Amino acid sequence: MSNLKRLYWNHTRFSLMTLGTVAVITAFTFLTVRCTHKGGVKPQPVEAPSIDYNQVATPDFSADSAYRYTAEQLAFGFRHPGAKGHEQCARYLASMMGRWCDTVIVQPFTTTLWDGQTVEGKNIIASLNPERDRRILLAAHWDSRQWADHDLDTTKWRSPLPGANDGASGVAVLMEMARAMSAMPPDVGVDFVFFDVEDQGIPEWANRYEDNTWCKGSQHWAKNPHRMFYQADYGILYDMVGTAAPRFTKEEISMNFAQGLTNKLWNCAAYLGYGNIFVNELSGAILDDHLYVNQILRVPMIDIVQNSPNCSFYQHWHTMKDDLDAVDKETLKIVATVSMKVIYGDYPPAAAQ
Repeated sequence: MSNLKRLYWNHTRFSLMTLGTVAVITAFTFLTVRCTHKGGVKPQPVEAPSIDYNQVATPDFSADSAYRYTAEQLAFGFRHPGAKGHEQCARYLASMMGRWCDTVIVQPFTTTLWDGQTVEGKNIIASLNPERDRRILLAAHWDSRQWADHDLDTTKWRSPLPGANDGASGVAVLMEMARAMSAMPPDVGVDFVFFDVEDQGIPEWANRYEDNTWCKGSQHWAKNPHRMFYQADYGILYDMVGTAAPRFTKEEISMNFAQGLTNKLWNCAAYLGYGNIFVNELSGAILDDHLYVNQILRVPMIDIVQNSPNCSFYQHWHTMKDDLDAVDKETLKIVATVSMKVIYGDYPPAAAQ
């Protein structure tokens, strides 16, 4: 498969025409204007953080625990709607988050996939300090894709895949962050949202493309939030955050809707010595759950998402090899460490103020 075609089908990257207005360019036009990762990258100036992040106290994040939570999700098998593992994993996530959070809400919804199939999804929302008006939103998708349409073996294209990095890694980071943060809550309400039916968009072998076939859970939640008139100071989305060769760039939608937060997090990473991982470059827009949160709820939300320098997310994206071997526990910890330094820099726990 050519890099051009991989980029087009890659959750679909598209161009932002104006702030707050997103237009999906037609396939043929799109392929002529957005070709390679290298061609679309712009270096950004590095700014010194306004605070010393080394002095920001954060709770202890266990890389081993996060890795174990990844493995436990995969142990349920395939986690797409309709699969046995989907229902089992939903119960597991709700139960585990209930150990650490004050409230857990399972939001069921019905949606139609690209092929006309009607499926039942479940968004899972767990909250710390649910009574607080000021809140932050931390999210990931928990479903696994049911079509391995980028596998090198074409006989696997209609087979479900494990979804270790693409799905389970982001959820595992948030699970361990919830455990750690519950012992040392920041001075703000925190909502952990696990979106369902994110990764069931139209497969490549269908030979057509429709952008709204992706991110069904976030579309539903943004229109029907668990709390009336829901708002948050900001949000962070975690998608494919566990590879052994992590590379996160400043994605276009994140920069258009939440430039200040994006720069703050990347500057914090550089200050902590992770500038080679949180790379200080602009990159093209990615259709992901944060788009609908930004567009519909107007919560400024950024996307921490793997961006390998080859017109794809990472080597095993949407293949059968997206298994536990594709996840590195130290990467999970780095992503969480940078995130919590920013969160606790903004909202130190009461005892630390």
